Amino acid sequence: MLSAASKAFFHGLAQIPTLQRLASRYGMAPRRDSGQAESAGFARRFIAGESIDEAIVCVADLPRKGLHLTLDYLGESVASADAAAAAAADYVKIIEAIVASGIERNVSLKLTQLGLDVDQATAVDNMRRILEPADRHGFFVRIDMENSPYTEATLGIVDILWQQGHRQIGTVIQSYMKRSEADIRHLNTLGARVRLVKGAYQEPKNVAYQKKSEVDAAFVDLMRLLMDEGTYPAIATHDPVMIDATKAYAKQKGYSADRFEFQMLYGIRRDLQAQLVKEGYRVRVYVPFGKQWYPYFMRRLGERPANVAFVLRGLISDRG
Repeated sequence: MLSAASKAFFHGLAQIPTLQRLASRYGMAPRRDSGQAESAGFARRFIAGESIDEAIVCVADLPRKGLHLTLDYLGESVASADAAAAAAADYVKIIEAIVASGIERNVSLKLTQLGLDVDQATAVDNMRRILEPADRHGFFVRIDMENSPYTEATLGIVDILWQQGHRQIGTVIQSYMKRSEADIRHLNTLGARVRLVKGAYQEPKNVAYQKKSEVDAAFVDLMRLLMDEGTYPAIATHDPVMIDATKAYAKQKGYSADRFEFQMLYGIRRDLQAQLVKEGYRVRVYVPFGKQWYPYFMRRLGERPANVAFVLRGLISDRG
């Protein structure tokens, strides 16, 4: 399957130190002319800067376009308790900056950034450090789903935090994972909010569907389950077929547009985002930022190789 081969190819590229250094040099170069996006580093179409201050500036126009947002401070696979604690402290500062700025109070994060590779207790403790100010200031916090070795632990931590009274949290379910129906049924029973995605990681055939037709069919089935029994589901896709299936099912069941929302990535299908807003649907833009942007960026290329042409043009422009 082309998409599986593409994911594997870009995963491999993400591990090459020379490419990482090249990307770091050119990818997030500042705009030389604020009126010309093409004069910026090639990754700035998809990454809203390397600092929270840059990200806040980048998202300022989203509400004026009728769009909602969630900010994601990029980082993953932290190997020490000290580094995980530092990431948690960064998130507390990010929460303070968001409150001061007045933008929407919604963030996404990854548990491996908070020490899940150290042990579960470290990740839970760091989540509590973040949720204390987040809850106090009325934030919604989405715990992103990573690749399959972390699925069970991620859902277990969601359960722990939920039972401890943290109810403004949600997580992500990937339709290509064969276990996803059971996971969604459990999360629906809790009342936790779910973001449904197809899945961006390269996964083995014993745990994930490999054919696009199977992933798409699972996505539609899970979308319907979330629409019928879930709590304000987020249907996260740029695929017009999946979007049309969601709209058709909502119409068929008589579900109002405020029962769910669509989610899309920053810098991708902005035309479709605008069209959905025009049609009266809620659309949230997932806005990543931070210095650790390279692994995220390569996964996006693996999902949508058409973006490669844009990146190559940016590289040529920046080096010329």
